[in-house]
Amino acid sequence: MSIIESIQEFIKPLFPGLMGMELTEVTPERVVASMEVRRDLCTVGEILHGGALMAFADTLGGVATFVNIAQGSRTTTIESKTNFLGAAPLGTRIIGECTPLHRGKTTMVWQTLVKSENGKLCAIVIQTQMVLSA
Repeated sequence: MSIIESIQEFIKPLFPGLMGMELTEVTPERVVASMEVRRDLCTVGEILHGGALMAFADTLGGVATFVNIAQGSRTTTIESKTNFLGAAPLGTRIIGECTPLHRGKTTMVWQTLVKSENGKLCAIVIQTQMVLSA
């Protein structure tokens, strides 16, 4: 089983799985996923709820940290900042690309660009993950 399949199976019964996140690339340098904008993830005006977008990006940073830490270690988000730049309408798909800004022993900082399927930038998320020893 590939790392993508393994992580996808792990998150399936968890919140990211319930949202419908689909990982497409997982490496120590980059994590990419997509998600359909469903009605139950929307707010007024049939656009993706900001909290759903933030949870999507947070998961990407968590996965990115996970593939960069020692086996048995864990991670948790200690800070996250989101700039919302555009809407993602119902029935479309968002794509998130998470790349490192800093990969240290105790903290990692990730930037996630969330775009619509036509390439429009919807949000930039920068988050800090703490590495918890085994």
